[in-house]
Amino acid sequence: MKKITTLLTLLFITGYNFAQVNIGHIEPPFWWTGMKENKVQLMIHGSNISGFQAVTKAKGVSVSKVYGAGKDYLFIDLMVGGGAIPGMVKIYFRQGKDTVSSFEYELKERQKGSAQRKSFTSTDALYLIMPDRFANGDPSNDNMPGMLEKADRSNPNGRHGGDIKGIDDHLDYLQKLGITAIWSTPLLENNMTSHTYHGYAITDLYKIDPRFGTNESYREMVEAAHKKGIKVIMDMVFNHFGTNHWWMNDLPQKDWVNQWPEFTRSNYRAAVITDPHASEFDKNRMERGWFDKTMADFNQRNPFVANYLIQNSIWWVEFASLDGIRQDTYPYPDKEFMAEWMKRLRQEYPNFNVVGEAWLNTPPQVAYWMDKSLNKDEYRSHLTNVFDFPLMFAIQKTFNEDEGWETGSSRLYDILSQDFVYSDPRKLVVFADNHDIERMYPVLKNVQNMKMALAFLLTVRGIPLVYYGTEALIDRGDLQGDPGKRKDFPGGWDGDTVNLFTGQNLSEDQKDVIEYLTRLLNWRKMNKVVQEGKLTHYIPEDGIYVYFRTLGKESVMVLMNRSKVIKQVETTRFNENLAGFKKGKDVIDGSSVNNLGNIAVPAKSVMIIELLR
Repeated sequence: MKKITTLLTLLFITGYNFAQVNIGHIEPPFWWTGMKENKVQLMIHGSNISGFQAVTKAKGVSVSKVYGAGKDYLFIDLMVGGGAIPGMVKIYFRQGKDTVSSFEYELKERQKGSAQRKSFTSTDALYLIMPDRFANGDPSNDNMPGMLEKADRSNPNGRHGGDIKGIDDHLDYLQKLGITAIWSTPLLENNMTSHTYHGYAITDLYKIDPRFGTNESYREMVEAAHKKGIKVIMDMVFNHFGTNHWWMNDLPQKDWVNQWPEFTRSNYRAAVITDPHASEFDKNRMERGWFDKTMADFNQRNPFVANYLIQNSIWWVEFASLDGIRQDTYPYPDKEFMAEWMKRLRQEYPNFNVVGEAWLNTPPQVAYWMDKSLNKDEYRSHLTNVFDFPLMFAIQKTFNEDEGWETGSSRLYDILSQDFVYSDPRKLVVFADNHDIERMYPVLKNVQNMKMALAFLLTVRGIPLVYYGTEALIDRGDLQGDPGKRKDFPGGWDGDTVNLFTGQNLSEDQKDVIEYLTRLLNWRKMNKVVQEGKLTHYIPEDGIYVYFRTLGKESVMVLMNRSKVIKQVETTRFNENLAGFKKGKDVIDGSSVNNLGNIAVPAKSVMIIELLR
């Protein structure tokens, strides 16, 4: 894609003199006809342009309002009516009655059916990728002109060279594994001096980082994924941006960012936003404090900032044909703005889903952010999905503990018993680890625990998420902090001795877990009962936790044995779910279960049975 923000040189007539003015940025770089919202607000950045007006004579297009900002910005409200024709629209700059110059703005034709696109749902299994650490498909873009940080794979906090092509090259691997949706951490430009690999200090919201690829290569990767039945979820950040963004040298408005007399960091206490007893001081620090010295905090109460962010998200959905958004640090921005964003987004894409990162400890705190929750303050977020952090914390403890009244599988039971606070628990994204949390294998310590946790994730209510490399049993080794959670995927670089993509030099444990996960994911992909069915669970007894997923006349039974010995499970107390069923099929090994009255469950394992009449 040829970016329209390429330097434009305009000549302005001032009396009898010509003044040369450079326009460096026009954002969004283009827009579409046929959108539900018929207004797009252009932000134009150029030398001394704030005093000018703008008009257009294009059919079906008009300028409704122009706002000057500082001395170097114009915001133009461009109305794109039903009669607008795709193509280049000439917009004229005026000073008084005089037309002093013009520029062309492109309106593209909206793709047919775009508004009704499908999104990720409970039928999907998500796979989280950190692109820089997944696979280096194009070593030629490891270092790019103008990018401040260079590749250095020996630096745990540096860039290692993974990119979009690395994802594109291995879609077959993900398809075979049974993955149906990819969420990658941010791919937009992070032109900072260090720690740029994670992607959360964005310096251009309309540009893929050239060390990952281009806007066009990202769109092509999404298209290739769709052809393999894989959806793509984009990671977006509305709370903050990188301090090397060009805005910081010339802010559009003073309150474009939250300003403090001196650097003030957020207290990171997201619970204060829902706390009925919280002080205004604490809430203000939470929402308006900066995430880091390198991450400036957006002021979403500014209507121009709000419009900019909303349009940016819609632009990427339309441009790249996205299937969903993961929104970073969801409780940190202004919550009224976030609700308005969701309404605007869903106005354009009624079936579109967004999963918000509400990193909170308890179900009521997380449930507050899900749409249609019965919040005492009557706040409605319109957010379709949230991550189930409370269940994740329970998983990371459960499989390392002895069974007890409050420990072991009782933790899972207790968290699930609080599902009444969620408007729809099936829309929770369930996970055991991610890029910010200690990986499963170092926490769970052995293959038996890993397999039990994976079986639980893929059979419980909600949308399961697998973090890249979980199937490789990646541990942190000697690495401390974030680098230990974000190690390179084995096989993603030339010369890797262990290669998951080809199966080269895998340990027996790795082979075991990959085979197990592949079988479960591909079974789940085809099983509506476990995707959408009602969850009924029974209080854990004697180390055995049993639950059912039921849809219509079909049912799946799950028996978790956390004890160190085989258990003969007498099933009388499960009769309300077993009535009418005579036998079953073991999902893992395909064997028949002919006696549902007494089921032998191996030690340290989960048995998943498709019940048959």
